[in-house]
Amino acid sequence: MLAMVLTAPGAPLRFESREDPVPGPGDVRVKVGACGVCRTDLHVVDGELPDIACPIVPGHEVVGRVDALGPGVTALRVGERVGVPWLGYTCGECSYCTSGRENLCDRPRFTGYTRDGGFATHLVADARYCFPLGEAGDDVAIAPLLCAGLIGWRSLVMAGDGEHLGIFGFGAAGHIIAQVARWQGRSVYAFTRAGDVEAQGLAKSLGAEWAGSSEDQPPVSLDAAIIFAPVGDLVPLALRAVRKGGRVVCAGIHMSDIPSFPYHILWEERQLFSVANLTRGDGIAFFKIAAQAGTRTHTSVFPLREANEVLSKLRAGQITGAAVLQP
Repeated sequence: MLAMVLTAPGAPLRFESREDPVPGPGDVRVKVGACGVCRTDLHVVDGELPDIACPIVPGHEVVGRVDALGPGVTALRVGERVGVPWLGYTCGECSYCTSGRENLCDRPRFTGYTRDGGFATHLVADARYCFPLGEAGDDVAIAPLLCAGLIGWRSLVMAGDGEHLGIFGFGAAGHIIAQVARWQGRSVYAFTRAGDVEAQGLAKSLGAEWAGSSEDQPPVSLDAAIIFAPVGDLVPLALRAVRKGGRVVCAGIHMSDIPSFPYHILWEERQLFSVANLTRGDGIAFFKIAAQAGTRTHTSVFPLREANEVLSKLRAGQITGAAVLQP
C-alpha cells in the first residue's frame, strides 16, 4: 500500500510504501476510493491536538470498498462500499457509551489520529464503525459527508429548530449543512473571511439569504449560529448576532482562545455549546436526510501525493467547499 505519513507533529507528510495491512478480529480492510481533507486533519498535522500517535496516517472522511474481512466480521462483505468516519472505536462500557453518548467515550480511538486513516490506498477499520453507503453517488462527492457533513448535522440538531440560522466559516461543513437547513425551510446567513467573494458567492448560490464578513451584522437577529471556523474571536461576534434565548454552537474539535467579552451579550438566556465527535446514530440519521435533501458537495480533487499542498491551501483559506484526495 501507499500512504502519506505524519512522522512528527508539524512535519510534512512523507509518502511511503508499506505492506498491506491485515485486518484483525472485528476489523475490515478498505481499499480507499476517496478521502476528504478536513480541518481536523490540519489540527493533527500541525500538532494542535494532544497525544498524536505518530507515525500516523491522517484522514477520516474515507470512502472505499471492503477488500478483506477480519475474523468474526459478518455484517459487511468483500466488495461492499463503506464510509469510515472520525470515530473509529468506542469501549462500549463507560457511562457515556452505556447512556447513548458514545461520542464522549472515555476510551475512544479516532481515524487518522489514534489509528491510521485514509490518506492512503488502504486502511484497516473496525467493522462496527463503517457505514454501508450503497451504490448511489460517486466516492468524491460522498467523502466530505463523513465528517464535515456528520459534524455539521450534529451541530444543526444542537442549534435547535429556529428559522434564522447563521453559519460562521463557509467551507466544507458550512456549505453542506446550509443545503440541509434550506431544505428544512430555514433562512441561512453566511459569514466568511473579509473579502472572500468566492465563498460568499457559493453561499448565495446555495440559497443563503445573506452573505458577508464575520464582522458584519446580519440583516435580522439570528435564532442560532454555528461556528465552523476554529477562531475563538468569532464567539463574541456570534453571540452579538443571536437574539435573546438564541444559541451559538462551536462545531470544531479545536479552536483558538475565546477572548473575554461583556456579560450582556451572553445574558438574556443566550446559550453557548460545543460539539464533540459523533455517534453512529448521527451517521444513520444524516445519510437519510442528506439523500432526501438532495445535498451536493462542492469539491476540488487532488492526487494523494499532493496532500501536503492541499493542507497548505486549507491552512491559507484557499479551498472553497471541500478538498478530496484520490489514491
